[in-house]
Amino acid sequence: MDLVVISLEPWDQVRRRNQHLVDGLLDLHPGLRVLFVEPAHDPIHAARRRSRPRPGPGLRRARPTDSQHWQRLWLLGPTKWLPRRIDPSWDRRWAAQVVRAADRLGFSAPLLWVNDPAGAAVLSRTSWPALYDITDDWLAARRPSREIARLAAHEHILLTEAAEVVVCSPGLRRVKGQGRRVELVPNAADLSAYAAGLPRPGDLPAGPVALYAGTLHTDRLDVGLVRATAAELVGAATVVLLGPDALDPASRASLADAGVVILGARAASEVPAYLLHADVLLVPHVVDEFTDSLDPIKRYEYEAAGRPVVSTAVAGFVDSPAATIADRAAFPAAVRRAVEEHKTPRPAHRPTGVDWADRVRQVRALLERVGQAQAAG
Repeated sequence: MDLVVISLEPWDQVRRRNQHLVDGLLDLHPGLRVLFVEPAHDPIHAARRRSRPRPGPGLRRARPTDSQHWQRLWLLGPTKWLPRRIDPSWDRRWAAQVVRAADRLGFSAPLLWVNDPAGAAVLSRTSWPALYDITDDWLAARRPSREIARLAAHEHILLTEAAEVVVCSPGLRRVKGQGRRVELVPNAADLSAYAAGLPRPGDLPAGPVALYAGTLHTDRLDVGLVRATAAELVGAATVVLLGPDALDPASRASLADAGVVILGARAASEVPAYLLHADVLLVPHVVDEFTDSLDPIKRYEYEAAGRPVVSTAVAGFVDSPAATIADRAAFPAAVRRAVEEHKTPRPAHRPTGVDWADRVRQVRALLERVGQAQAAG
């Protein structure tokens, strides 16, 4: 089986849902080959965000540091030179680039796995049977109306034409399951990574730490609440943010002014040590329709770490037995109480929860159904 994956995230050392699942599938299927299509590099957008603009790396074989199955994994990093309003044919040309890359690799009849709704352009261009994996309800996100209309058109194609549709949360199943069958495949954690005694990371601030792990983006992260929590914890603990930084410069500066330590992204193999050595784990998320659609991977990683959790009332945590739920006004004080109540030495820890291997088996069965539909057709 050959598989083309249209991903919302790059293949990097952070390790997100797509990477966990694809690596697991490569492990189960010695004959599987994968073309993993990363988000296009956007030099103009990067320059506007004061990041270093650079073109995408194009088509290349994965490195041994990317996956133990790197010899059967190829990555495609396109470049989007102009905004869509100037270059309205971008999606069609991008889809053609994906098809050319698959042809170059000898993928004559691959299955298509779409996570980025833009993958509808590839589905429309090919006869590849598809699985649509929905991990966020982008139609509920705060986006310009033109972008929402484009996303809605892409999603209509995918919900209509994909052989299988997968969602990661019950909220998404309620929204996307109207009119067709959808399968629930939630997220998970790499439980074995939390089983070993790991040393405290050297860049964690001294003293108690209240830590948030995840992508730093205002779609999810309530910047004002993080600032208020840091102010509440002055003299008691330091608020630390760990994860890829997608904040705008003003938000980043305001957090630094409040004494929040922003560590940035760390390789997946390093993250468990930060969680295990945090005194309290935080989920200061915005509560809205968009976050209600999520199934945060951090829910499973936090549970595997076994540390106390304080969260706003967002999906994934309102039903977590490990979490203390607090509204926005009560959140900072709840964090301070949690810090003060957990000053005693940590007991021996045995990670619990759902492992990614269980989710890989679910996705494998769905892809086999997609392949059977292809063979029958």
